Amino acid sequence: MNILDINKRIKQRPPFQMVERVTELEPGRYAKGVKCVSVNEPYFMGHFPDMPVMPGVLIIESLAQLCSLVIDEDASDPDKVYVLLKADAFKFVKAVVPGDTLTLEATVLLAAGGLYKFAVKASVDGGVRAKGELSFTAARKDQLYS
Repeated sequence: MNILDINKRIKQRPPFQMVERVTELEPGRYAKGVKCVSVNEPYFMGHFPDMPVMPGVLIIESLAQLCSLVIDEDASDPDKVYVLLKADAFKFVKAVVPGDTLTLEATVLLAAGGLYKFAVKASVDGGVRAKGELSFTAARKDQLYS
């Protein structure tokens, strides 16, 4: 799945779109994708100016976007969004820096009653950089602000 296919299925857009390619997708079960980390990304100006490091929260966001593709592969309901409920047991093993190609993986642990839980992992060249669990629920757009 290339960037154009991904754009049809997720709501995020640059500079906040974090998944650039999906290399494997088993709807409802598993996905593997790629985020190419570029020094031109705006957050590197301040995080940190002399030692650019991708913020952990953006690594989690990258993984969350991949999870949304596993949950709703065809994005058939434009009024539905998947809301991150919990990031659990996260470990950040080593920094992600400009020039890295971040490989993202998401495996469903639970999918029941509108609740989804994933085991997720981000790696570079086969070495784990971050891992943990993410939980989501489906919400209607019009309910998010009421």
